[in-house]
Amino acid sequence: MIVMVFAAGLGTRLKPLTDKMPKALVPVDGKPLLQIQIDRLYQAGVRKIVINVHHFADMITAFTDRYHKDGLEYYISDERDKLLNTGGGLKKAGAMLRSHGINEPVLIHNVDILENADLNAFYQQICSGADAVLMVSQRQTKRYLLFNDDLRLVGWTNVETGEIKSPYHHLDISSCHQLAFTGMHVVGTNVFDRMDDFPDEFSIIDFYISQCRDLHIKGYMPQDLKIMDVGKIDELQHAAAFYKENY
Repeated sequence: MIVMVFAAGLGTRLKPLTDKMPKALVPVDGKPLLQIQIDRLYQAGVRKIVINVHHFADMITAFTDRYHKDGLEYYISDERDKLLNTGGGLKKAGAMLRSHGINEPVLIHNVDILENADLNAFYQQICSGADAVLMVSQRQTKRYLLFNDDLRLVGWTNVETGEIKSPYHHLDISSCHQLAFTGMHVVGTNVFDRMDDFPDEFSIIDFYISQCRDLHIKGYMPQDLKIMDVGKIDELQHAAAFYKENY
C-alpha cells in the first residue's frame, strides 16, 4: 500500500502556530501531526509514503531526514514554487511515482485528519473494479457528494445555495444519497492517466465530478468511523484526547 500525505497547505486556521512552522509539524499530545500519521501508516504496513510540501517545506524534509523506520521510504513531491490544490498535487505526485517505476493505486490522507478507519480494508476497495474510492460519512455539512443506490458518484451539491454539479443532466438529487467527503480516497492508475489532460492546478472534487460518468468512482462508508479535522487552535486539546483514545 502506497499512501500520499497532503502536507503542503498553509494551515491558516492554525495560526499563529503556522506562522513559524508547517501544519504538518503542529504538535498533538506532544507529537507532530506528521509523525502521528507516519506511525499509524507504518503500523498498517505502509512502507512507501509520498508527502507534498510547500509551506515551510525545508522543515518537513528535515523532519523526514531524521525520522526513520525500518524499510520505510519517503517520496517528496515539491510544490515550493506553487501550491497545486488537491487535484494538481495528486497529479504531480502520481507523475513522480511513475518516474520511479511505481504504478499502483495510492491512498490519499490529509496530514491534519485523525481517524480510526481500517486503512487496509479501505485500500482493498479499489480491487472491486472502481477507478477511485472515496471515504464518506453521514456527518452534516453544506456540501455533499451525491451517489446512486450502488454508491457510485453522480454529482455534488451545496444544500445552502442549491448549487448542483453533475455530468448527468436533470439529476434528481432527492433520489441520491447525500454523503460528506472525509478527504480520504484511493485512486487507481486510470485516474492518473485521465489527469494528464488537466492543468497543473485543479480541485480533486471538480475532477471527480467531471469524470464520474466515464470513470467508476464509488463511495465507501466504514462502520463506526470516528474522524476529526485538526483545523483550529482551540481544537488541539480535543485532538489530543481523540489521539489517546483511538491511536
